[in-house]
Amino acid sequence: MMPTYKKDDTIHKAWLYRVLEAIASDSYLPTVLYFKGGTCASMLGWLDRFSVDLDFDYSGPLNDIEKTRNALTTIFIDLGLSVKDSSKNGIQYFLKYEDSKNIGRNTLKIDASFPLFKSSQYTPQRFMDIDRVFICQTKETMFAHKLCALMDRFEKTGHIAGRDLYDIHHFFMYRYLYDTNIIYERMHLSKKDFFEKLILFIEKNVTDQVITEDLSSLIEPAKFKVLRKVLKREVVQLLKDALIE
Repeated sequence: MMPTYKKDDTIHKAWLYRVLEAIASDSYLPTVLYFKGGTCASMLGWLDRFSVDLDFDYSGPLNDIEKTRNALTTIFIDLGLSVKDSSKNGIQYFLKYEDSKNIGRNTLKIDASFPLFKSSQYTPQRFMDIDRVFICQTKETMFAHKLCALMDRFEKTGHIAGRDLYDIHHFFMYRYLYDTNIIYERMHLSKKDFFEKLILFIEKNVTDQVITEDLSSLIEPAKFKVLRKVLKREVVQLLKDALIE
């Protein structure tokens, strides 16, 4: 079960689950939307933080994207969600749900990436919280993509997500494996060259402010207080240790 730490989180989580259950219950969408990301990992017990978005890989043909968008739009209407913004050509939505007090979170992001990376692996998983099955990235695939995401996100958007650093730390500390084929396909670097580049990137660009702004609301406060001081240093050391394995 995905943890929550604030009342606003509980409301947002309820909407995440409501949308997920509707997608999983559709006759078409689960065949083309493969679940991934922080919410997926948290719901499967692979990660211990709160997550606010729904992320998928789109596995269908490009000429069926409109069919997928139409099916999702029908779900949003049925659930009473309003679309604040959406991609004109891709599969990305910012959905607004009603908040009686108009405070805290009230926007849910859904994103589906395409085309698929050839190295990514998937397997069906049952999500007990909603009693539904999704095809999901494997743990090894998810960890490899998370390693790439920290630097890749910055190169594409100029933004660094503290949650990426936290997830890398968590996956290393729990001794998860990662698929180096994905690293090579996505970053065009060997494991050694990529890890060396990632270490330099973290040392130069990840600041206490980056970690605090993105991560403080996603993990338990006492744990954040401890990790905030050591997260960057420990991830760098874990990467260095992985280089000599």
